Amino acid sequence: MSATPEVAENDYDSFAEAYAAENETSLNNAYYTRPAILNLAGDVSGRRILDAGCGAGPITEALRDRGAIVSGFDSSAKMVELARRRLGDDADVRVADIDSPLPFPDGAFDDVVAALVLHYLEDWTAPLAEIRRVLKPGGRLILAVNHPIIYKLIHPEADYFKTVKWNDEYTFNGQKAVLTYWHRPLHAMTDAFAAAGFRTTVVSEPPPAPEAYELFPEELAGRTAFLSFLFFVIEAA
Repeated sequence: MSATPEVAENDYDSFAEAYAAENETSLNNAYYTRPAILNLAGDVSGRRILDAGCGAGPITEALRDRGAIVSGFDSSAKMVELARRRLGDDADVRVADIDSPLPFPDGAFDDVVAALVLHYLEDWTAPLAEIRRVLKPGGRLILAVNHPIIYKLIHPEADYFKTVKWNDEYTFNGQKAVLTYWHRPLHAMTDAFAAAGFRTTVVSEPPPAPEAYELFPEELAGRTAFLSFLFFVIEAA
């Protein structure tokens, strides 16, 4: 009997199309994460922005539409293919890994966006150092990660204060997938930011976009906001 092949963790190449299709209109992505990131970014006209872990490029596209000069990268070649399909073949979108040296020069960007990326990593030291390197002094990292309370809500017996690996099952546009995360307490996040030379300026637990209440009446009934992700703006010192 042949052995069952081992499935790579967070193998976005295997479900990129389904993930991208699902998140074009999903509550958590289209009507929560993306508007929150764009609101935190503010006026981006003329700013050079790197979308780290850009996926199929919806945030990259939205920033470009607001006048930013955008670049992006993702570790998934399939996601980069989808991003180029969205943004055009001449778009500066590359295959690269946030956990490795990035193919960009020092101080190249005014802002970096990392939406739902860092929570896949056990150690934030190297990624934050690389992001700090490619940012101009005073540049911003605008990021979203799993809210640390989520792990504790799903696993009430767990120790909130430990950095631990966990996973969750999803169905993206009818295709099943398992994503693996690293939970870390809030203080571990802000300690990592400070150690990498960043100053935390915003911590946000935003409401969804206003139109979400009509589109998702059952999920949002009686709620002004909900716990899902935690958003930060941190500045390169």
